[in-house]
This record gives sequence, C-alpha cells and structure tokens, in this order.
Amino acid sequence: MAALTPAGPMAPMTPPAIAAEPGGKAGRPRRIRVWRGVVLLVAAVYFLVPLIASFTFTVKDSSKGFTLDAYGQILSAEGFGKSLLLSLGLGVATIVVVLLLTLPAMLAVRLGLPKLKPILEILCTLPLVVPPITFVAGITTILQWGPDHLADTPFFQTIIAAQNPDFPVVLVLAYVILALPFVYRALDAGLGALDARTLVEAARNLGASWPHLLFRVIVPNLRSALASASFLTLALVLGEFTIASLLHYQTFPVWIYTISGSQAQVSVAVSVFSLLITWLLLLALSSAGARQRSGS
Repeated sequence: MAALTPAGPMAPMTPPAIAAEPGGKAGRPRRIRVWRGVVLLVAAVYFLVPLIASFTFTVKDSSKGFTLDAYGQILSAEGFGKSLLLSLGLGVATIVVVLLLTLPAMLAVRLGLPKLKPILEILCTLPLVVPPITFVAGITTILQWGPDHLADTPFFQTIIAAQNPDFPVVLVLAYVILALPFVYRALDAGLGALDARTLVEAARNLGASWPHLLFRVIVPNLRSALASASFLTLALVLGEFTIASLLHYQTFPVWIYTISGSQAQVSVAVSVFSLLITWLLLLALSSAGARQRSGS
C-alpha cells in the first residue's frame, strides 16, 4: 500500500509570529501608547505649569531681574523654624498614634475576627465623607463644653493641657482621624500581600510573645506599607490648614498664609520649597520600595 504522505514538503503549521520589540517583548498596540503619552502629558502640564509659574514669581524682580533673595529669606523669616518644627512634631506624633491604633486592630480582625473587617473598613474610611469645617466645628464645641462641665474633675487639667499652643495634642487627635483612611488603605495592601496567619502561627509556636511578634516579625515584613502610611500622614499634617487655622494654632501652613500678606514672594518660595521636599521624600520612598521588592 502506498504511504499516504504528501509529495512536496509541508509548510510548518505554526501560528503567525507576533511582531516583537527590539528587547524581545511582544509589541503592544500603538493606540495604547499614544493615549498613555497623552495622559502623562496632560498630568505633567497640570502639575508643572503652576509650579513653574510660582517659581517664576519668586525669582523675578522688577528692579533686579532674576534674583534668589526670596529663598535666602526663608530661614531668617520670623516664625519659620518654630512653625516648621511644630508641624514636624505633630506629624511624628500623629504617625506613631495612628499606627499603634490601626496595625494591631487590623491584625486582630484579619487573624481572629474576619467578619468584622467591613465594619473596621467603614470606620476607618468614614472621615473621607465628613467635611473638615464640620469636623472642626464639633471639636470647637467639645473644647468649649469641657472647661465648663469638667472644672471640678481631674479631667479639667487634661483638657487644658491638650490645648497647649506649644504642642496642641488636640491637633494630633484630629490628624489621627483624618489620616485613618490613608493609613488603613496602605496597611491593608501590605497585609494583603503578606501571609500573616502563617507568620503568626510559626512565631507563636516558637514561643514569641505578642509584642515580640508584632515588632520583630510583622513590622519588618510591612516596611514598605508602613513607610507609605507614614509618608501620607506626614504629607497630610504638613499641608493641613483648615483645622489648625480655625483652632488658632500657628502650624507651618498657617504661618505661610499669615506671611502671604506682607511677604508674598517669601510665602510662595516657602510653598515651592516644601513641595519640592515632599516630592523628594516621595521619590526616596518609591526607590526604597522598589529596592525592597527587587531584593525579595
């Protein structure tokens, strides 16, 4: 019987090759690249044009032309150091308090009470829907009510000390509430990428106490999430104006607004300077997170 084979050479039955880029990766549709470039261009214009206009205003003088005198006056401006240190201190205190509140609570819910996670999420994201002016109105009402009704109790000195202008603890408590949504989202993303239950069970089987477990096992594995939460909290504190202004505290944003009437160029120069510092911190944080992911 004759073999049932074709007389001529067969063409290879392979799917058509996808055009590859010089790096060897499959090419993506050009339309996606175009839209991505358009979005990046619009975002760059939206962020850079006001920054460039502000910088031009600070370095342009009608008599001297280009000058950096406004930036040279920042450190010598009255109230600059005190207000900046106050805001930094409030930021550090807020970071410590909000992390000590949220991280143990999220671990307890994730490990032992997963049904309470929606309730915890709602409580932590609720400050997003409360207007700051309403929030500060409630704080003002409590501060006015406290001294009148707590005068004969030990809490009178506590509520007075919480309003100390040198370090207003009431602002720390307010900023903790405002930072809860951002801290919760950052930590939730970090815990979602971490097998926390296995780590906890292994550490407990080896005899680790709960404080040792939290600070020596969980925290090192959440460095990127903790850094993101801390940066967002610090940025919020350094940029918050409404609550501090209505409660009559001289924080860094309030100081910038105060000097804007008499020293407009200096106030804009301080704003540009603080914005650049914030961007540098964000860049350092992104670089540290990228190194941590590549190392792991």
